[in-house]
Amino acid sequence: MVMATPKAQPKTLKPLILLRQGESDFPRAAQDVLEAQVALARRGISPGSIDGALGSHTRAAIAAFQQKENLPPTGVLDDVTRGKLTLDSPVLTTYTVTTNDLANLQPLGKTWLEKSEQTALDYPNELELVAEKAHAHPFLIRRLNPGVHWTNVAAGTVLKIPDVNYADPDGKAAFVVIHLADRFLEAFDEQSNLMVHFPCSIAARVDKRPVGELHVVVIIAGPNYTFDPALFPESPEARTIDRKLILPPGPRNPVGVAWIGLDKTGYGIHGTPAPELVGRTESHGCFRLANWDAAYLSELAWIGMPVIVEE
Repeated sequence: MVMATPKAQPKTLKPLILLRQGESDFPRAAQDVLEAQVALARRGISPGSIDGALGSHTRAAIAAFQQKENLPPTGVLDDVTRGKLTLDSPVLTTYTVTTNDLANLQPLGKTWLEKSEQTALDYPNELELVAEKAHAHPFLIRRLNPGVHWTNVAAGTVLKIPDVNYADPDGKAAFVVIHLADRFLEAFDEQSNLMVHFPCSIAARVDKRPVGELHVVVIIAGPNYTFDPALFPESPEARTIDRKLILPPGPRNPVGVAWIGLDKTGYGIHGTPAPELVGRTESHGCFRLANWDAAYLSELAWIGMPVIVEE
């Protein structure tokens, strides 16, 4: 569950130079941080919410890619790394706002009770919807579309977004490793080849961080969420609620769009209503991924799959 934390903003970005939709000189090396983030994400090595900034998640993703390519895992986007981190198509694409997008938007309740009374916990605005489709930070989507009035986006509006899609899974993962200290999750195949690398939030309290081997016991797409006030003694609202509440599914549900339950009661790997905060905020105990990463991992996972948690 997301703890109360102010929303993080990316570091100040240099002016964007990647509006080269007409380029045809592919494949070619990634030229800067934004291109590198897209190239990494297309390989299932997530830099977190794509923002064009060289933060800790991007450096960790670069290091994971370097290790996969038998390069020194420095996390530095040097010339050798860029030469191997190639792009096969333009970094940006377009997305056209649909009437279905707008019809499904819902204001998000401010309290647990209000959220439990909603028909779905869907996106509250088009900006968040589009950013999540593009694996991107809303701040970047705004910068790519400076002329858009986000409080009144019309159907048919054409937006520039990063062009990122994960490849269809090539079989199931053999096992998953979660690195607590570095806050990332990786899945491997039977030959121990890296399949995916995702930033991951962990528990705020050390005693809530299970270390050792766990196993997947359930995989649920579009889960609801049971709010138990007894588990949130720090919440003033929880102290006024005398029953459990069932929150409906949706991308702004506290566990996001996917739940991968583990064989330790109450623990799982799941999505989040605030993907830009993954790895920067802490949970009550579960392992939290961006929604797009949680959904993809649920396709790689299987009942009984080992999940190894390392300090």
